Amino acid sequence: MRIMAIDYGDAHTGIAISDATCTIAGYTTVINTRRREEVIDGVKKLIAEYSVTELVLGYPKNMDGTLGPRAEKAQEMAEVLRAETSLPVTLWDERRTTVDAHNILMNNGKNAKQRKKVVDAVAASLMLEGYLTRIRLSR
Repeated sequence: MRIMAIDYGDAHTGIAISDATCTIAGYTTVINTRRREEVIDGVKKLIAEYSVTELVLGYPKNMDGTLGPRAEKAQEMAEVLRAETSLPVTLWDERRTTVDAHNILMNNGKNAKQRKKVVDAVAASLMLEGYLTRIRLSR
């Protein structure tokens, strides 16, 4: 069993996949495309390759907890992913993950160009780590 976190964006979609024990985020990548169909195809390939059984999709709430257009876009993507993959999809509050990812990368000496290439994958990893922690604590 593996869980995949998806940080769905306009041009870059970060992906993080747990290890087989669902303890830590293992594999990460970025799907670079603006086309939703290509993102879905990329996600489906990774699901098959890594035997993913559950999806966690970033749910971009506003800082005050309200929902805006980005959250609606995530809800639509969740429905498409459920239909296309037949897997459960959990919407996960992703507030500050991209900011935190940028800070982590900057503190590790990555310049802006280097950060841009991987920030979405790091944000997906942060989402996945939060989700895996919630699972562990709820047992």
